[in-house]
Amino acid sequence: MRALVVDDDPNLRRILGIYLTHAGYQVVEAANGQAAWEHWQSDPIGLIVTDWMMPVMDGEELVRRIRAASVVTGYCYIILLTARTGKGDVVVGLEAGADDYLTKPFDSRELRSRVAVGQRILDLEERLVEARRQLEILAMHDGLTDLLNRRAIHAHAESELSLANRQGSSVSLLLLDIDHFKLVNDRYGHSVGDLALRFIADLLLQKKRPYDWAGRWGGEEFLLVLPKANLEEAARVAERIRLSLENTPLVLADGREVSLRLSLGVSSTPGQPEGGPTVNQLLQQADEALYAAKMSGRNQVQMYPKGKEMED
Repeated sequence: MRALVVDDDPNLRRILGIYLTHAGYQVVEAANGQAAWEHWQSDPIGLIVTDWMMPVMDGEELVRRIRAASVVTGYCYIILLTARTGKGDVVVGLEAGADDYLTKPFDSRELRSRVAVGQRILDLEERLVEARRQLEILAMHDGLTDLLNRRAIHAHAESELSLANRQGSSVSLLLLDIDHFKLVNDRYGHSVGDLALRFIADLLLQKKRPYDWAGRWGGEEFLLVLPKANLEEAARVAERIRLSLENTPLVLADGREVSLRLSLGVSSTPGQPEGGPTVNQLLQQADEALYAAKMSGRNQVQMYPKGKEMED
């Protein structure tokens, strides 16, 4: 836990620092509001105890600036330390954005209590932020494979296509389907079928390029989005994935090996600014290439519009 103590009186800063250190905080000090503001911009500490009346920049202005900026950086709990005891003065400080106030001379127990309240609020906010982050992850990822789900991978495809159109570069799609997946479920059971889906998902993450996007398109179908890859380059990535799976069986807990195969369809933009296919058109083309791979015997890569198997 970290706290920023702001006061132009070095003795008071030292006293506050001692109390906060004993309470478990790592303390950073600033001699006025301007110094605190400059430090906070590069190091947005979550808990601040600041004096009101200071040279260069007072506590009220510091609070206003932090409140204007903390929308981006996350919440900052601010305790305003003041010799002003009038109700109107307190209201002014709170309206500026302070969360609490403490009058001078202060009682050490009251300081610790008010700081503890602030820490509870910061802890609560951290838990809420983490919960929201987890919900966002769940909303964007497939529950079984942890790959992007259909909506999320489609959104990434849209984004990459938009960027490619602006830059005049290519973007390619790989649509993958597990061959005879129903037979895997029928022979080994759906739990092994789930293992197979996770196995292939892990393989895709290992074999794709670092900046490619991988998602589960639905059922036993997967989609890869390959930025800055033309048709031939994407086909080579597809072939690398196909061969890797062909040479790597799924090994079950009892030692049995399950051989899995993939058919893959590849589509790509022409690499020209604007005027190319939409994402849905690219998906349709990849689907047609995948269908050609299935009709040609499976376990192969087909490219659109060539409609022929990937050559060695």
